[in-house]
Amino acid sequence: MKIISPSLLAADFTNLAIDLERLNNTNCEWLHLDVMDGNFVPNISFGYQLIDQIKSKSNKFFDVHLMMTNPQNYLEEFINAGADLITFHIEIDYDISKLIFDIKQKGLKVGLAINPDTNVESLMPYLQDLDLVLPMSVNPGFGGQTFIEDTVEKIEWLKDYRMNNNLKYWIEVDGGINDKTIDKVVNADVIVSGSYLFNGDMQSKINVLRGE
Repeated sequence: MKIISPSLLAADFTNLAIDLERLNNTNCEWLHLDVMDGNFVPNISFGYQLIDQIKSKSNKFFDVHLMMTNPQNYLEEFINAGADLITFHIEIDYDISKLIFDIKQKGLKVGLAINPDTNVESLMPYLQDLDLVLPMSVNPGFGGQTFIEDTVEKIEWLKDYRMNNNLKYWIEVDGGINDKTIDKVVNADVIVSGSYLFNGDMQSKINVLRGE
């Protein structure tokens, strides 16, 4: 069964407690938290302080996606705030293997993301060490974008590579996922959705994304 990870970025931040309660009352397993630094992507969202504040108010697994130029500088803060899984981008200028090791040493799960214009095969040196892989299906930094069709091939490649090499990472998809595009990502294990889930009856829409 697919894991559903609603993106907090689409919540109503003037009524965040209400939206967190809505989430708690659904059977989604994860909560996706997009952290943007205004440098790696041209937008700013929220930081570890907000994650720390809402951790006690959520019963979900915290799926933290760092769209940051220097995620290694804030690793301790996000761990202490309550992240269960930390995903960072392969495009950063840092030792990828070291950062994967550092996150796993802290007892967290670790994911690696690639932007839409990054070749999926660039992930090969790291796949054996990852818990999750995230091929972005929109250009990171903004919500409400249109799904990029090339992502389908990347997901299929990752599924085949996982099977052929006896690996166990999750394949996550993030960007433009709704009732119209969900059938294109049948090979993904973790479904991130923002605007679609937060507008209307959340549980019903979760059921649609799961194919129930």
